[in-house]
Amino acid sequence: MNATTTYYPKLEDIERAVTTLKDVVTVTPLTQNINYSRKFGATILLKREDLQQVRSYKIRGAYNKISSLSEEELKNGIVCASAGNHAQGVAFACHKLKIYGTIFMPTPTPKQKLEQVEMFGGEYVTVKLIGDTFDDAQKHAALECDIQGKTFVHPFNDEKIIEGQATVGLEILEQANESIDYVFVPVGGGGLASGLSTVFKILSPKTKIIGVEPEGAPSMKTAFEQNRNVYLPKIDKFVDGAAVQQVGDITFEICKQNLDQMITVPEGKVCQTILDLYNKDAIVVEPAGALTISALDYFADEIKGKNVVCLVSGSNNDITRTAEIKERALLYEGLKHYFIIRFPQRAGSLKEFVVEVLGSQDDITHFEYSKKHNRENGPAIVGVELKNKSDLKPLIQRMKERNFYGDYLNDKPDLFQYLI
Repeated sequence: MNATTTYYPKLEDIERAVTTLKDVVTVTPLTQNINYSRKFGATILLKREDLQQVRSYKIRGAYNKISSLSEEELKNGIVCASAGNHAQGVAFACHKLKIYGTIFMPTPTPKQKLEQVEMFGGEYVTVKLIGDTFDDAQKHAALECDIQGKTFVHPFNDEKIIEGQATVGLEILEQANESIDYVFVPVGGGGLASGLSTVFKILSPKTKIIGVEPEGAPSMKTAFEQNRNVYLPKIDKFVDGAAVQQVGDITFEICKQNLDQMITVPEGKVCQTILDLYNKDAIVVEPAGALTISALDYFADEIKGKNVVCLVSGSNNDITRTAEIKERALLYEGLKHYFIIRFPQRAGSLKEFVVEVLGSQDDITHFEYSKKHNRENGPAIVGVELKNKSDLKPLIQRMKERNFYGDYLNDKPDLFQYLI
């Protein structure tokens, strides 16, 4: 189906999708989170799409789309591109419907997501890793469709995908005991936001719909600001489930009509939310799954006393990313700092730095040093973790007083990425 900017989902089509999905999709819980409800003085409800069989909402759109294909299209096979969650939904649908599919995924896709795709699809799915981003994978998938006459199952810019994702909205309204004041929805390509917001605009028009993107991939927010669908040449791919360089033409038009606000959240704040959810509620989420909860701080005054739904979109997180998640969280919280330290080329300089410069609760977590005899000072890259972010200025002051200070790396992203 070709993209069109005149399409708007109809309630009867969304209800038809509910029927299509009734034996496939789990009706996920809508539960109050006590910790966040107390923190914000509001009723914070989590829609737990991370508890789907494929551990994300993507199964809804993927199965609804594939089920709508003709016998000839199914016989020819399908192709999709995905950073992970859509691929799992497509793989599950292929196996259940006994059709063959080829799935293109970006090369940096977490191993956990790749293994899940292969597990759900079995012999019915072939996975091809190619390119650095979802958009790279999508280009190769589209090319294979053109060459082999297969059907492309788009992850978001498709009517049947949007109608499938929209079933989340119907579930929320059926499960809620009281009227909902706010819904926070994660935005990648915009399929979920398009479908869910349509349901609310029809059935609960007073509910405010807030779209949330990662700060490093603000595709929908930029499109809103420029009033046109734009392509971002460079994005931060860390929040892989919501990092696209361009949203869909269909989804942009629907979201432009339906969303009350579009905001971005720093990746470091997302990481802190991931850790908080695990430590306080034993909930495991992927970065995209933490987006909506991460946005609540920016609406703390506005949502007080209100009924708020945060959609937790997925839990396909790779445990090998835990160190990076913690690192990003500490950097965001101002507790992890990297410096170039200039050590005098004499015995005892390291001891002086540790005893006289570092605070009693400061911890060295990174140290790279190479002694050069022909220099007066030897530079080292040092990472320091603080107990309180207010300790940073006194630490830098002590470094300067004793002539150890070389440079501060946290606010120099290009140099930081190169050296650390």
